[in-house]
Amino acid sequence: MLISRIGRNLILLLGLWAGSGAAMALPLSAGDRLKVSIPEGEEFSGIFEVNLDGQLELPYLEPIPVAGLEPSRARELIHAALVSGGFFQPSFLTVGLNVVQWAPVQVFVSGATFQPGRVLINEWTDAEQTQSPVQQGGQGPYDRSLTTAIRQAGGVRPTADVGAVELVRHGVRRRFDLTGLFTGEPVEDAPLIAGDQVLVPEGERLNPAIVRPSQITPVGVKIFISNLTVPAAGNAIAAIGRDATSFPYGSRFSQAVVSGNCAGGTTLTNASRRAVLVSTDIETGRTTTLDKGVEELLRRSSDQASNPYLMPNDAI
Repeated sequence: MLISRIGRNLILLLGLWAGSGAAMALPLSAGDRLKVSIPEGEEFSGIFEVNLDGQLELPYLEPIPVAGLEPSRARELIHAALVSGGFFQPSFLTVGLNVVQWAPVQVFVSGATFQPGRVLINEWTDAEQTQSPVQQGGQGPYDRSLTTAIRQAGGVRPTADVGAVELVRHGVRRRFDLTGLFTGEPVEDAPLIAGDQVLVPEGERLNPAIVRPSQITPVGVKIFISNLTVPAAGNAIAAIGRDATSFPYGSRFSQAVVSGNCAGGTTLTNASRRAVLVSTDIETGRTTTLDKGVEELLRRSSDQASNPYLMPNDAI
């Protein structure tokens, strides 16, 4: 009977989570370590870890499902379980529950990101993996969030619809508008639990407003450049160093051409010089090339069709 009541409470909570205006609190997830303190109930007190099924196992009690619940709600369920089990009278029972360590979680990111797939967020350092959990006031899983998961998946592509990002938890969907990350307006950054799925939809066209470094886009891109008219033993001779192949996200084809010393010089070597951009679509594996005269490229530098944004692993 206790488990059925817990199940009803969980369903109610999920219904509230799916509401349109409710703010999302920090939910518990598998691997989180909780300190349970019960005066005159030492056999129920201690540090416990939420198991892989999202349940909290306390001595003498049936497992209590807590994944996706706020710690305060988990404390209420522990209180109810102890009273229902006949271990305490309601008026004489006080339950304390604190999170002493928030676990890393694996979530799934799909859609318009550069590296969709399963990602690990809030990963522990080597010291955190070996040290004993110590309760810290105000501690929170700041890297266990929606924006962190998107960034870990390589960031959003230029065609992403950042105003309609979806989070799926236990089959329930909720939509988030992340355009404020590019405009400076407040956004809701949802905390995640293990098994959550993040969906970044494709927009109808490229959005120049999101092709720049941000919390959910790459900081920079690495590309490959050759500016040799005659084969050489190495790029050092051609004056191509690290700075010439790493660009802030949002840089264009023409900037790489200039950075690779492919513009300027004597009339003899520069009059009819051309540049070729080689790009590979990460989803289809299809490679495309864009061949442009250097002078034309520089004169029409604001035209996306003639002078596209650089994407990771482009070659010039």
